[in-house]
Amino acid sequence: MKIGAETWLVLTRLARITERENHHLQRTAERLEAQAPDLAWVSSLEGNDERGEMLDAFVSRFGRLQDTLDDKLLPALLRATLEKTGTQLDNLLRAEKLGWIESVQAWMELRELRNRLIHEYMESSDDILDALLAALRGVEVLSKAQARMAAYLQSLEAMH
Repeated sequence: MKIGAETWLVLTRLARITERENHHLQRTAERLEAQAPDLAWVSSLEGNDERGEMLDAFVSRFGRLQDTLDDKLLPALLRATLEKTGTQLDNLLRAEKLGWIESVQAWMELRELRNRLIHEYMESSDDILDALLAALRGVEVLSKAQARMAAYLQSLEAMH
């Protein structure tokens, strides 16, 4: 399979971007986990700028990595390998079949968490805490997907 130079540039750029985004997300998640967030921690967010900014950074980085992976890198990888692209769900189903993501269902649940955290649909500290803890667990899902897509790109490069 012959992949054009412009496509390689796009793919390698997106791989570098997602690697950097993943690194920053991991660091922020580690700092957050070290805080051992609980209900008291969440309740203190309004009066604690440092904690609020840490949470904002985590939510932003979580959403950014997921967006870059499923809106940019995934479709670019699929197109480069002559796979049919379609809706986001179609692309995720194909990524699951290719082994790039573990589960479409888990990915969609992370998307919902991201939306809940970003748009602050939650009214209570309990809801925020539940979503935060689930998103912290979800960091591994995003990280593994990024690593798998990057590894696949490297295997293409080796064959190229």
